[in-house]
Amino acid sequence: MNFVPLSVLISVALVASVGGTAATAQHLPRPLDDSDFSVVSLEEAKLGQLLFYDPLLAGNRETACATCHHPAHGTGDGLSLSLGDGGMGLGPKRVVDPKNMPEQRVPRNAQPLFNLGFKGYVSLFHDGRVEADPERVGGLRTPLDEEMLAGFAGLVAAQTMFPVISADEMGGHYSENEVAKAVRLGRLTQDDGAWSLIAKRVASIPEYAAAFAKVYPQINAPADIKFTDVANAIAMFMEFEWRSDDAPFDAVLAGRSQFEADAQAGADLFYGAAGCSSCHSGPLLSDFGFHATGQPQLGPGKGARFETHARDEGRFRVTGNPDDLYAFRTPSLRNVTRTGPWGHAGAYSDLADFVVAHADPVAALSSYDRSQAVLPQMDTVDWRVMDDPVEVAAIAAAVEVEPVFLTSAQVAQITAFLKTLEDPQALTGRLGVPKSVPSGLTVPNP
Repeated sequence: MNFVPLSVLISVALVASVGGTAATAQHLPRPLDDSDFSVVSLEEAKLGQLLFYDPLLAGNRETACATCHHPAHGTGDGLSLSLGDGGMGLGPKRVVDPKNMPEQRVPRNAQPLFNLGFKGYVSLFHDGRVEADPERVGGLRTPLDEEMLAGFAGLVAAQTMFPVISADEMGGHYSENEVAKAVRLGRLTQDDGAWSLIAKRVASIPEYAAAFAKVYPQINAPADIKFTDVANAIAMFMEFEWRSDDAPFDAVLAGRSQFEADAQAGADLFYGAAGCSSCHSGPLLSDFGFHATGQPQLGPGKGARFETHARDEGRFRVTGNPDDLYAFRTPSLRNVTRTGPWGHAGAYSDLADFVVAHADPVAALSSYDRSQAVLPQMDTVDWRVMDDPVEVAAIAAAVEVEPVFLTSAQVAQITAFLKTLEDPQALTGRLGVPKSVPSGLTVPNP
């Protein structure tokens, strides 16, 4: 294949001939340094490490945060859409547990966890439903009542509220365990609420009780441990473990190195004719905005459990603004070559194909190859939206980017540039995967 059949020709050769490399240098972000990241407590991070890998926090004690966010899979799980509660195994080998059948797949792709300690983050999740808001309690806005936010250290800690009460992720079906029953009854913060039940589980284990008392001065007895303490420790771990600012890209930013030829050509395209940096800007290569990029929709769709359609309307579900239909948050591209499948629903398992689709999303949407999806076998309807021409047309109509023509060679150059964003230490993690956790439950591992 010599050319990617996209609809609009941009003369990249002309851009290069008038000094594309110089133009790239002008658009490269400044180097990151310690001032860009939150201050880390190592002891708190070590406590959070154990909690992150401990299935104790899940309703059925079978899934951990690491089940869907594992360093072996780029802090994701290698699946288009995760199997949380009701799954067995890890990563692309994960399968449905016939003894605990999940109701549906997790509606969106598991996002990578790199650089969550970056101070420039203003929202989390694909739709930004957890976001900074200085006028709200704790400076946060979430779908929950404001009084529920007291005690959370910030965005990263607040987002932990949601996976543990999600039936698809960690909570389990309401008839299966006391945490899920509390969620079903709408009891979250009360003494017998879901978060309190999780905190009591943790507090009942002497090793955890001692660690919390050591890390947090306000904790004098196991009964003092709150869910917010659990969440803050996990957040501290994630912020420490996967800080990513030591990739070859960073060496270029600091003036210690230069891009190799293909990566330089890819950078020229990225910051020039291909237009990637119009959204993927700054040191994390994200504007943290929300854009409709025509991604194929598979699986149940967010918030669609009791609806007749599986559409995922993205940011619109948060704001109610029609301009936000099918818009999703621009992801950071740090370590992007290792975080597939790509897209809010994980529609693409080949990065080069994703680059092609991103360049001309309307054309790609109409010719999407469903074999790109990585979906464990499950008795469910995954293609309801893509089988409906009206739904596909609605996704296409919302696209806000102009199509770009790229040759196969140029796609390879862009992916070569993206590979310079790989940070070996961040990919491995600083503390690593613990051999065991205080609950004695099984640590998720390949």
